[in-house]
Amino acid sequence: MSHMPLVDLVMPKLGESIMEATILKWYKQVGDTIQLDETLLDIATDKVDSEVPSTVAGKIKEILFEVNAVVPIGAVIARIETQVAADENKLETNIIQPIIINEPIESIAETVPFTPNTNLAITPDIPNNIDADIQTSPIIGEPKFYSPLVLNIAQSEGISLNELQFINGTGNEGRVTKKDVLNYIEAKKLGVAAVTTQAPLAQATPSIPVTQTNSPSKPLDEILLDYNNFSNQTNATKFANPEDVVLSGSTELKEMDRMRKLIAKHMVNSVHTSPHVTSFVEVDVTNMVEWREKVKQLFEKREGSKLTYTPMFFEVIAGCLEQFPLINSSLQGDQIVYKKDINIGMATALPTGNLIVPVIKGANQLSIVGMTKAVNQLAIAARNNQLKPNDTKDGTFTVTNVGTFGSIMGTPIINQPQVAILALGAIKKRPVVIETPSGDAIAIRHMMYLSMSYDHRIVDGAIGTQFLAAVAKACENWDVNRQWFQYV
Repeated sequence: MSHMPLVDLVMPKLGESIMEATILKWYKQVGDTIQLDETLLDIATDKVDSEVPSTVAGKIKEILFEVNAVVPIGAVIARIETQVAADENKLETNIIQPIIINEPIESIAETVPFTPNTNLAITPDIPNNIDADIQTSPIIGEPKFYSPLVLNIAQSEGISLNELQFINGTGNEGRVTKKDVLNYIEAKKLGVAAVTTQAPLAQATPSIPVTQTNSPSKPLDEILLDYNNFSNQTNATKFANPEDVVLSGSTELKEMDRMRKLIAKHMVNSVHTSPHVTSFVEVDVTNMVEWREKVKQLFEKREGSKLTYTPMFFEVIAGCLEQFPLINSSLQGDQIVYKKDINIGMATALPTGNLIVPVIKGANQLSIVGMTKAVNQLAIAARNNQLKPNDTKDGTFTVTNVGTFGSIMGTPIINQPQVAILALGAIKKRPVVIETPSGDAIAIRHMMYLSMSYDHRIVDGAIGTQFLAAVAKACENWDVNRQWFQYV
């Protein structure tokens, strides 16, 4: 009796820095048939909601995650029984590839089981400066499953496989997740002096003989015991238990929606990841205001799209990013990744009050007409909840227009893994001193503030301020006689 092949459907990659997605709805159940490219489920990230189509036609054999489950990118979410062999160029199947332990996180897709095999393909690719015990130490206890992401973090932090064996996992079937490893690293660094608030576990974790580069103040077995006590606490904060908010008078409790929770998580993560520095500059944008007033009616009539200040600023910023490639980079470990493409994200407020960042791809290659149409189309799609996953991925720099809501300046938070974000303040008329051929004079000018937050790990104040000054100068030098239609 022949068996029809099973094809694994995996959680697709949804953009740079997105490592997980939440399942919102299954359109099919086990036993149902499905056609090629028919929608199987809806998923959501902090950036966009999306449909996931089936990569083959067949019958749903198994669904591995329930609604509201948070699933890592690359994890198998369903298995489909099909009569046609999977197209290897189109599908990601359950074939396990050798793990390169120092592979960039973005390229890691599948969760694979770790087995104590001395011939495992990871050994030749481990850098010489990594602790020898992660390569050679025997594994104590029953082997566990580890994702390449967890192994990558363990390698970079000098955590041996022995230590991983004794970290409590909060993932599916007790797997150790990225969050578990990061919590353990923080606990280990601080000696877990302030995290144990419950009684010790009934059975202490056995001592683990490992080589420590920076030995903590406590023995490793005590740290593991304290950490596991801590990680079992429900809704506990990492290293402090602040007093509950005292509710008095007339109050209302309302839970944050899913998107707000994800935004909050990413904002906190960004502040913890990047030491933020913010620089400010005042700009005379009178030329830009006068030019827009002169051409906006003809522009809209000819191009069918309203001309706002946003594409004008984006054009200036894209040109300056070409001059300052460090501002258009990312930091990966100890390496600076210079992005050759200039893709500008525009922070957009949604009717719900939440925030989303659609991305203008190849911004430095667009004319003012192309930039205007791209900005308007993405803004409309965002407000109507019609953005696609591709619309929010691959951003290299972000601009947020705080002036839209009346703010004259802001101190924005970096959109990871980028290294800078620029805020546009409100344009205001003010009396300022200007230089004229006959001497200084006071005139009414259109003024605004630009502010930019940047990652001080790789962008120093000199470079950050020089870039911001270059943007300001380009805005002030906008040609009031520019013929925009020559670029059509």
